Amino acid sequence: MKNELEQLRKEIVAAEENKRYTAMGIEPLFSVFEDAKIVIVGQAPGIKAQQSKMFFNDKSGIKLREWLGVSEDIFYNSGLIAVVPMDFYYPGKGKNGDLPPRKNFASKWHKKILDLMPNIELIILVGAYSQNYYLNDIKEKTLTETVCNYNEYLPRYFPIVHPSPLNFRWFGKNPWFEEKIVPALREKVRNILGEDVFQ
Repeated sequence: MKNELEQLRKEIVAAEENKRYTAMGIEPLFSVFEDAKIVIVGQAPGIKAQQSKMFFNDKSGIKLREWLGVSEDIFYNSGLIAVVPMDFYYPGKGKNGDLPPRKNFASKWHKKILDLMPNIELIILVGAYSQNYYLNDIKEKTLTETVCNYNEYLPRYFPIVHPSPLNFRWFGKNPWFEEKIVPALREKVRNILGEDVFQ
């Protein structure tokens, strides 16, 4: 897999739509492990993640790991959890936060990347962009409804809301998420990764 991954990374770096990032010395941010069992599909790296070359390297990441019930070491170093955002580059700042991931980016690269990880048991879809892409016509009308009905998408997918602190109003209106969905997510992750990972 190492050679295939390196070749794929070269293709991403050389792609026309990514040349402006490559010219600035910015590398695509995603992680692939041959033995990965869980893939997290988020929006796109934030500026802090891009600068540090570590995805979820912020308060959102702390909250996400808390929801998953995994340590920072397991999240980054176990080789069991991969991260494949909807865009591998920080898209820039908009009026209401970061700009959305570029259209057609995921459709060009995601399958090629996922094909390198044959042991994936669960894809966690973080936020609307990943849910719109992967669940497409089978998702509910709203993100809230989709997340509430997560059972409908198992065993392959588990949709969740983004763990950003900016979503505090949503969390306030939907306490059921942390009361019911988070424990279910944590149990699912634990069952897949195995008890020994958490000891």
